[in-house]
Amino acid sequence: MNQPYIRRQHHVQRDVRIIDTAQAYGNEAGVGEAIRICGVAREELFITTKVAAELKKFDAVTQSIDESLAKLGLEYIDLLIIHSPQPWKEFRGEKRYFEENKEVWKAMEAAYKARKVKAIGLSNFLEDDVEDILSSCEVKPMVNQILAHVSNTPMPLIEFCWKHDILVEAYSPIAHGAILDHAEVKAIADQYGVSVAQLCLRYGIQLGLVVLSKTANPDHMRTNATLDFMISDADMETLLNTAHIQDYGEHSFFPVFGGKLT
Repeated sequence: MNQPYIRRQHHVQRDVRIIDTAQAYGNEAGVGEAIRICGVAREELFITTKVAAELKKFDAVTQSIDESLAKLGLEYIDLLIIHSPQPWKEFRGEKRYFEENKEVWKAMEAAYKARKVKAIGLSNFLEDDVEDILSSCEVKPMVNQILAHVSNTPMPLIEFCWKHDILVEAYSPIAHGAILDHAEVKAIADQYGVSVAQLCLRYGIQLGLVVLSKTANPDHMRTNATLDFMISDADMETLLNTAHIQDYGEHSFFPVFGGKLT
């Protein structure tokens, strides 16, 4: 990869209040209640939700967007994305749902034009999935949220998105914890005096990704926000080429890790 780290950032923005939820999580009402009682002004929050992967009809998607707004108790959603190009039970299967996703996108464009959402995007879309949307859209996708972390960094997809001015968000930047006991990655983290989680988050940021970390531990939250160090190009290259994780343990069943719902 030529000049792989020219996108790296030299600072980390603090207090970015991003809340990432989805229709499939079944917690939009709870998230909405938390928003109302947290004491933080609405304009200081960035709320993302996702259209359920199984919804592939214009009317069903339109209705789901209104339901999400009602459950969240919001006048607008900051970012709305398609959770998956295929229903989860068919994730990465033969049927690609190209025409159906165009219909989903039209519903999302209508919500965007009606100012129900401020930005629209994709999740788990491969290059040809993205091309399908680009072939007929009126509003280009603004984001593609994908699985990306040390040992799984799909640079061709990432660079394809950048080529089309699509921001790439990396979910599971520490591989749901599967990377934490990786000896080589831990050795590099030790060189910088940081945790493996900090190293992995910094890695994503230096690649130019928006990293979406999550934790229920306040101490981990504070530590993960302390990323005032730079990874050398040599170490970035090592991390970029770390052998792919073959087994995500208890999380391997989840579709985004190649498993199937039953």
